Amino acid sequence: MNWPGLQLISIRSMLRNVGIALLYSGCLSGIFLPVSLMAQPAGQVEVVSPDKQLSVEFSLSSQARASYTIRHNHTVVMPSSDLGLVRDDGDFSTHLQMIAISKPVLVTDSYRMQHGKQRQVTYQANRCVVHLANRSGQKLDVEFQVSNDGVAFRYYFPERSADRKAITQETTSFTFQEGTKSWIQPCPDPKSGWNQTQPSYEENYRQNSLLTTLPDSMSSWVYPALFRSGTYWVLLSETAPDRNYCGTRLKHIPQKNAFTVALADPRETITGGAARPESTLPWATPWRIITVGNHLGTIVESTLGTDLARPAIAGDFSFVKPGRSAWSWAMFGDDSTVYSASRTFIDYAARMGWEYSLIDANWDRQIGYEKLAELAAYARAKGVSLLVWYNSAGDWNTVPHTPKDKLITTTVRNLEFARLRDMGIKGIKVDFFGADGQSMMAYYQDIAEDAARYGLLVNFHGCTLPRGWQRTYPNLLTMEAVRGYENVTFAQENADKQPTHCAVLPFTRNVFDPMDYTPVVFSEDPDIKRRTTNAFELALPYLFTSGIQHFSEVGVGMASVPEYVQQLMREVPVAWDESRFVDGYPGKLVVIARRAGNVWYIAGINGEAVDKSLTVSLPFIKNTTGNIVTDGSTNRDFTSRPVNWTTAGGLPLTLKANGGFVLIIKS
Repeated sequence: MNWPGLQLISIRSMLRNVGIALLYSGCLSGIFLPVSLMAQPAGQVEVVSPDKQLSVEFSLSSQARASYTIRHNHTVVMPSSDLGLVRDDGDFSTHLQMIAISKPVLVTDSYRMQHGKQRQVTYQANRCVVHLANRSGQKLDVEFQVSNDGVAFRYYFPERSADRKAITQETTSFTFQEGTKSWIQPCPDPKSGWNQTQPSYEENYRQNSLLTTLPDSMSSWVYPALFRSGTYWVLLSETAPDRNYCGTRLKHIPQKNAFTVALADPRETITGGAARPESTLPWATPWRIITVGNHLGTIVESTLGTDLARPAIAGDFSFVKPGRSAWSWAMFGDDSTVYSASRTFIDYAARMGWEYSLIDANWDRQIGYEKLAELAAYARAKGVSLLVWYNSAGDWNTVPHTPKDKLITTTVRNLEFARLRDMGIKGIKVDFFGADGQSMMAYYQDIAEDAARYGLLVNFHGCTLPRGWQRTYPNLLTMEAVRGYENVTFAQENADKQPTHCAVLPFTRNVFDPMDYTPVVFSEDPDIKRRTTNAFELALPYLFTSGIQHFSEVGVGMASVPEYVQQLMREVPVAWDESRFVDGYPGKLVVIARRAGNVWYIAGINGEAVDKSLTVSLPFIKNTTGNIVTDGSTNRDFTSRPVNWTTAGGLPLTLKANGGFVLIIKS
């Protein structure tokens, strides 16, 4: 037998007092093992990737606990790690029996994204389902899908019940080899921070840290988390949470090279809603994603986060237009949300050929609905569309900014969305959520789905990780969930860390999901010394992906840079046909090539405060001539020049400390 994905499957069921041993070299669809009730079977199932390089082995131990091991080219990348969870009415972490194994199936999918690093995506993976039962006879399936770039698995309760069941614990773990290092973001305690707005995925990454040195004081760590284990890179994340599960995080096991899955804190919820997962049956959890490669390109180029996300909901999404936006708040704050300044920023967006201008917090009090309608008409005449800000909050934070409580229920939300649609507003930015509880995760999706019916684009801020929602809700163009540029304006410490922070994001937060970092500032802040060069700033929107790029730079600062730089800012794409990793190391250097149509843009940043020499090799591009924009004689100057190179030799470059470049090649 030669079924896809089964390089080797062996099942051994040792029946106590009987002595029967079964050994299979294939995986039989629907086969039920002759398991005696008085026996605790031990079995192994190995599923391999289509290219036969990556494999996951499921094991059921003699103690009837489930686990998995991941190998690449027969090298153990992730040692034995636990599987299982505990429901309020049953324990699925121990005393498990293997009932059957599904016939392996080659799963294929082809889909198109509205924005991001790759427009047309093809996914292939070998799928196999292990059917289990606990000692009470309750059923649990573990579904594995192994692609060339990673292993994904989720749990599924196949039985039917109208009673709501609750998950009280996940025993899922991720175990690493000794000496593994991490690039990982801590999760603050709920209800902490400014006006109780944490956690919102806006911390600095702890970089290049041995797992055994991670501080025990942190309650949890967020996805995506990057690891270096021997010669391998591993990225952990999750995708496709429905309304029936919370967002999860990683809980480090003190002094160990391992994490468990942590459920949301009970405080991370909307009023009266659930925090921990609960649902009727049948019931599937989100997919856990383990991207694996011996080259960083496997991580950076992977699309697993959307490959495993749910397809787009039904509806007409022809109104969805990814684009660029002017934004006053980053540089001028709350006082800029007034009528006159809003007109100025609409004019700025029009001059730059950008599609949008964002009107931020307190517009309802400082501009008002009637004058907002006037601004929308004014913008429309200029070829610009307006986006407006909302506070999501009920009682989960104490942020005073308004409009507030306009989205909290379906009834008030639909009234507000109809009003915006009738005024010609094209999208909303919703801020200050309560993190990852199940009811809060449902709230995000309710807003996105209702907004779609009214032709409104959505941007979530002060929020959780998107987890593939941009595929399911095509009008969801971006989410923050990052320590973005606004934090640079808050404290010099943030500005000092900005170069290395930006140089870790393409390997972590921005791998799968859109990220509203709000990049690009050429101006000087009188209170903060910016550490990045201007060419570093110019490179960011070519490195970071977001369905709407909200630029922090204002009109005066944009007018101060050379025309060729302004032209690059006018044309920067937000929907890429193709992306390739070129060079880099997390926190130190990033060089990525992205193609839009017949033009390649290769952008790079130096995350360290030392000059660097490198050779940019682009064997996938036939043309060996282009034009490069990089730093000039000072950190605030630019230079633009034609360059040429050989395919064999590559293009030698010197990057200034905390500097950058953009190389443009027409293919």
